[in-house]
This record gives sequence, structure tokens and C-alpha cells, in this order.
Amino acid sequence: MKRLVLAALLSGATLAAGQTPDPNGPRQRPGTGKSDWERAHESADTSDAAVALPALPKADLVEFFVSGASSFRFFIDPQSISAGPDGVVRYTLVARSRSGTDNVSYEGIRCENGRYKVYAVGSNGRWTATQNDWRQIEPRSVQRWHNELFLRYFCVDGVIIRSPEEGVDALRRGARRDFNASERAN
Repeated sequence: MKRLVLAALLSGATLAAGQTPDPNGPRQRPGTGKSDWERAHESADTSDAAVALPALPKADLVEFFVSGASSFRFFIDPQSISAGPDGVVRYTLVARSRSGTDNVSYEGIRCENGRYKVYAVGSNGRWTATQNDWRQIEPRSVQRWHNELFLRYFCVDGVIIRSPEEGVDALRRGARRDFNASERAN
């Protein structure tokens, strides 16, 4: 009887708070270790308020491979790469279509949790800021370039590059092949 009363009280408190109890408990996205509630209530990223947009890319872009099935070629402007103390690698991405049209965006990848954000898109010689939230990098997404940049170039094993030069070097070599997490920890 005491258990029944306790269950009724907990259920009533949940309903009073405007929430509907999930009979299966909080759901976790596979591989993240976080429930839907935790992801929805993660602390706001105040570091984004101070992000300055770089100059639009002019030349000297570094190409990186995404997929043989893609109809686009992908480039990073090496002058735009930054590795912030907030654990975010920021960069200008250029996705070039087969017809030669460039899609330009200024993006960030948070290495600790595999999330990305688009800060601005470039067109007609200027940036237009976007209002996007951080999104989980999905391995099988149409936007595979985030996954490639995260896993092979900027955040190998979840560890951020030490400098923009390290990121440029990885892009030019095709990956951070010589990366050794135990050496980086020291």
C-alpha cells in the first residue's frame, strides 16, 4: 500500500510540474549516454556570443575527401581555422557543386561531444549570421563532412587540435594519422 501511495505522489508531482512521465524512463540516444531531457536542458553556450566571423575565403583552399558518392567537393579555408579554449574548432567550409557553385558557411565543431553549429553563410561577398543550435553529428547523415572533420581531422578520439596549423596539416595529409592520444594527454 505504501508503494502505491508513493507512486501516486510521484506521478502527481510530475504532472503538476507539467511533465508527462515516460513509463520506460528517460530515453537515451545510442552512443551519447544522455537522455532526451539532458540534451534539451544542456547549459547554454555563452561562448558563441563572442564569435567573430572571419574574412570570406579568397583562394588557397584545402580540399578534403568526404565520399565518392558525393556530387560536391569540400574545402576548408586554412586562414579561418581556430581551436578555441572552449573546445570548439571553427572553420570556413566551401562545398563546391559539379557546376562550380560554391556554398560557403562558417561552422564550429565541439570536440568533447561531437556537436556542430553553423554560425553564418556567405553569399554575394558577405556573411549572413544564422540562428542555429548545436546539433549532434550523425554518422549516416547527408552532411557527412561534419563526421569526416570530427573523426579524421579536428577531433580525433574527441581531442581538439592544438593549433590551426595542426588542423591545416591534417587536411593536407588526409588525416591526423600520427595522432597518439596517450602522448597528447601529457
